Amino acid sequence: MNAVLYLAVGMPRAGSGWHYNLMHDLVVAGGGSDAHEMRRRWFLLKPVLTEVNLNIRALSSKRLAVAQIPTLLGHSYTIKTHSALTPIARELIEKGELRASYIYRDPRAALLSALEYGERAREAGRNNAFSHLESFAEGLDFVQQYLRIWEDWTTLEEVHCMRYEDLKGNYAGETAKLAEFLGLDAGDSQVQAVLAKHHPDQAAKERKGQHFQHGEAERFRKVFSGEELKRANLAFE
Repeated sequence: MNAVLYLAVGMPRAGSGWHYNLMHDLVVAGGGSDAHEMRRRWFLLKPVLTEVNLNIRALSSKRLAVAQIPTLLGHSYTIKTHSALTPIARELIEKGELRASYIYRDPRAALLSALEYGERAREAGRNNAFSHLESFAEGLDFVQQYLRIWEDWTTLEEVHCMRYEDLKGNYAGETAKLAEFLGLDAGDSQVQAVLAKHHPDQAAKERKGQHFQHGEAERFRKVFSGEELKRANLAFE
């Protein structure tokens, strides 16, 4: 069986770190390679994949070609992105050389999480991908960009899609679907060990790399004003 490059794609602030680590460990349980080890072994991967959560960022022809090198030598492994679907990524997915799972969230919840995460970063004197979002309007524009990306990923038949809210609320059911997508038996002991490790209760305790902070469903209804909710509902249709 040919090796495959697996791609965990996520809307920002939609549990994408949790999704990546879950998918990564399931691929390893199924006989794939540890992506962190791949990055250490293959020096060409270091400029292409970030050290934490192996984010490839833009899905360009050059980056994907480099990321595929280990698969040509028989290593299936998992990388991550938040980026838009590109023609080359679509082509690789349709050929079966790239297998992608996409996680998304109610955009109003993603908006609140992005604004709060950016605010915490500014208070700590740090910069991150959200620290520039200093107003509701800026956050609204930011999330709208990712709704266009969401539409492309979720309309591609070969991509496995899941909602963050469903993964938290029906963990067993959603992870069984993900395991099936990856060609795994959800009842296998190694798969079960991975699922137990990444259960939301356990992941919330560990937090690191999982992107858990509050995780409360529809908390945005308590935080946003009535006017802000109206603006978000209109913007996100």
